[in-house]
Amino acid sequence: MYKKFEMELAGRPLRVDVGRVGKQANGAVLMHYGDTVVLSTATASEKPREGIDFFPLSVEYNERLYSVGKIPGGFQKREGKASEKAVLTDRVIDRPMRPLFPKDYRNDVTLESLVMSVDQDCSPELTAMLGSAIATSISDIPFDGPIATTQVGLVDGEFVFNPTAEQKANSDMELTVASTKGKVIMIEAGANEVPEDKMIEAIYAAHAMNGTVIDFIDTIVAECGKAKHSYESCEIPAELFAEIKKIVPEEEMEVAVFTDEKQVREENIRSIKDRLREAFAENEEWLKVLDEAVYQYQKKTVRKMILKDHKRPDGRRIDEIRPLAAETDLLPRVHGSAMFTRGQTQICTVTTLAPLSEAQRLDGLDEAETSKRYMHQYNFPSYSVGETRPSRGPGRREIGHGALAEKAIIPVLPSESEFPYAIRAVSETFESNGSTSQASVCASSMSLMASGVPIKSAVAGISAGLVTGETENDYIVLTDIQGLEDFFGDMDFKVAGTHKGITAIQMDIKIHGLTRPIVEEAIRNTKKARTFILDEVMNKCIAEPRPEVGQYAPKIIQMEIDPAKIGEVVGQRGKTINTLIERCDVKIDINDEGRVSICGVNKEDMEEAKRLITIIVTDFEAGQVLEGTVVSIKDFGAFIEFAPGKEGMVHISKISKERIDKVEDVLTLGDHVKVVCLGKDKMGRMSFSIKDVK
Repeated sequence: MYKKFEMELAGRPLRVDVGRVGKQANGAVLMHYGDTVVLSTATASEKPREGIDFFPLSVEYNERLYSVGKIPGGFQKREGKASEKAVLTDRVIDRPMRPLFPKDYRNDVTLESLVMSVDQDCSPELTAMLGSAIATSISDIPFDGPIATTQVGLVDGEFVFNPTAEQKANSDMELTVASTKGKVIMIEAGANEVPEDKMIEAIYAAHAMNGTVIDFIDTIVAECGKAKHSYESCEIPAELFAEIKKIVPEEEMEVAVFTDEKQVREENIRSIKDRLREAFAENEEWLKVLDEAVYQYQKKTVRKMILKDHKRPDGRRIDEIRPLAAETDLLPRVHGSAMFTRGQTQICTVTTLAPLSEAQRLDGLDEAETSKRYMHQYNFPSYSVGETRPSRGPGRREIGHGALAEKAIIPVLPSESEFPYAIRAVSETFESNGSTSQASVCASSMSLMASGVPIKSAVAGISAGLVTGETENDYIVLTDIQGLEDFFGDMDFKVAGTHKGITAIQMDIKIHGLTRPIVEEAIRNTKKARTFILDEVMNKCIAEPRPEVGQYAPKIIQMEIDPAKIGEVVGQRGKTINTLIERCDVKIDINDEGRVSICGVNKEDMEEAKRLITIIVTDFEAGQVLEGTVVSIKDFGAFIEFAPGKEGMVHISKISKERIDKVEDVLTLGDHVKVVCLGKDKMGRMSFSIKDVK
């Protein structure tokens, strides 16, 4: 026997099965949303992990291709490493859940969602988010939930909740909002330059919907919830703090952290730690937690300075942006490059252009996403923060930052018909001290313009921070947070967009939610800062896209052909198109609608390929004059090739005005000749003549 709970969510049935499967997990639910089925579980270790100063939460969103009736490709025929979309879903589940666990909890916790069936109109990502929240809420794991998540689309100016596949395809916004009963706790958005007021309205429409879902979850918890287990607290002993303050008074700690040079600050803190280690050399227990104690002391100091004294560690005003700089064309041989610097954060983005055939192919659960033409990737090497560690490829943070910048840029990209290129932008982090993802948005916008991509508008990004006090009204919103303010603050609210509106949002917080005034102030402040960056820095560096792609970028010309003629251009087993590619030294892409893209570096070669394709797809007509090459000689005449796979025959009687005995007396293999089409002969074949050319 198991318990079943049901509600209608955005016009579709949501069902939660408790006690049906996964009974050995601390909490498990089998989620049904339409025909989408996701198993969500929450498990925790019995004891805390030793030697760590953070909460060890793992979130795993596991896609199974059987859920959409596919067998994985490759030799293994089983799912490999998580797709980028799965990694991004992990992050969207993690970010609202993490702040609601106790700050001193050190037991390992794993939230795992297994996607088992997918209804394209009922998002498995959303189902997994709800499932993770419910599984944790009914478990015995300490958690200050529940939370709920809602997705919002914007179709024809109207909000659509948890949109279907068709609605997503026509939506101007993809917004995800997670909430507790009273406050917003996570925002993720991509939008087609949606105005700030419309975005705020959408956020709180989703928040209202979340309240309804939380009421539903409360009924499940009331009936099925377990008592929360006790745990071993990892709080720093109060007497240790008291002794630290005797050795390092608050005024000294303020001096240590009050600098805009990250290296100077770190050296100051290193010196303080050395003194404290020496002072506590006989107390092993205190030495074990000294690093965390100093971290918390710094945090309290920085928060007090900002909240009470309105002093930021680098001396800036609350709404002041760090020094900015922008430049293009750093790298001479690439297709486009730009560097954006904000204080000690510095990003260089390099753009590469290629034929559409090099777009990324996707093999995932979403049937609407089979390829990706614009690829944005973000790299974060250890030297950018003055550390040393081996490079192991992109982690979840790098994938998340790259996806955020990609989301911010996509709304301003030209269509494939306007600009028939696959585009890859790679953001290299040269230096990092806060908000590198938004610096990569700025650098990428300029790099695309420098490479000749005709984007509709420049895009800039900026991040707002937050420090809260004892009451809801005691807070300060900071513009352009640096690393220290991110670490010790309560919020990282990233907003990217154009003059016209927002293109992307990502909000992370460390507290139990934000009130509406905080959200509105953060969006308003980032709009002001974004406008300043666009007008005073980026536009002064490069005001508009260059009129054409650079010297080293591939050139592409397009033509349209009758889709029924695609087979003639391709030829049997690709013979015709491969001959064209080899002869003209170009790349050729043809889509199902008959749009042909010819890519090369030499304009004459590209025009020749276009001419030959035109001949291939054109039906011969009487009176038409063509040039071709003799490719075969027979007793009765010669065959002339006008283009790969396109030949015609000239009868021996039509070769010369004088009578000839042998074709070889006049023509040789490889000769270039002009012919005129005479129409169809008695057998219905096209006939050509050399002697009748005028």
